[in-house]
Amino acid sequence: MKVKDKKIIVTGVGSGIGKELASQLIKKGAYVIGLDINETNLDNLKKELNSNNLTTYKVDISSEEEINNFSKEYFLNNSYVDGIINNAGIIQPFINIDKIDMQTVNRIMDVNFFGPLKLTKLFLPYLLTRDVAHIVNVSSMGGFFPFPGQTIYGASKAALKMLTEGLYSELLDTNVSVTVVLPGAIDTNIASNSNVTIGESKGTSNYKMTSAYDAANQIITAMEKDKFKIYVGSDSKFMNLMYKFNDAKAIKFINKKMRDLVK
Repeated sequence: MKVKDKKIIVTGVGSGIGKELASQLIKKGAYVIGLDINETNLDNLKKELNSNNLTTYKVDISSEEEINNFSKEYFLNNSYVDGIINNAGIIQPFINIDKIDMQTVNRIMDVNFFGPLKLTKLFLPYLLTRDVAHIVNVSSMGGFFPFPGQTIYGASKAALKMLTEGLYSELLDTNVSVTVVLPGAIDTNIASNSNVTIGESKGTSNYKMTSAYDAANQIITAMEKDKFKIYVGSDSKFMNLMYKFNDAKAIKFINKKMRDLVK
């Protein structure tokens, strides 16, 4: 789906990849409906982009009530939507599963999985009425490969990956294209946005992080080319190959690299 003149919902638009998605989509002539939980970030984005092609809404996508209220408010002034990019996400504290509390578990699942699911279910009937439409779900390298101290985060992103693959299968004979995005380490402030502190570690990966600009550019390109699945970053591509070749060895490899991060 070419994005020019299309109305596209983007979640997590206040910073990181979401902010870059909004900027690049608008430069390509799209209309962006930006959702974020942080009102200050939304205000800053509106000032920075200064575009009539951007409309923002303060929405906590973990809240079904707020998603429903957003939908009602949106359709007061709009009759259709062409695409959704479910980009918003949070990570967990770097702790093992026996130490993580259920409130944190539920929050991660609500933001990373149930939020995108509910938003998709709510808007899919409208997408199906368009000549062309597109759903993009931003999963993670952690959605196909386990990282120490990020088991719940990985489970949420794996669920989103499988949801997206199922949607792709269900919508094959429709006008709605579906893309799943599997980014590696992206240079964003996801840790601070997730209220997670990451300490220095001599065992961290030597892979260069992908910039938010490049990640957003690859996502939009995949959207316009109707690609089913993309791996963003050399680390994501490498770990995908390594995991397929020898999954146990790959897990041991990354555990050794990241063991100092886990409390």
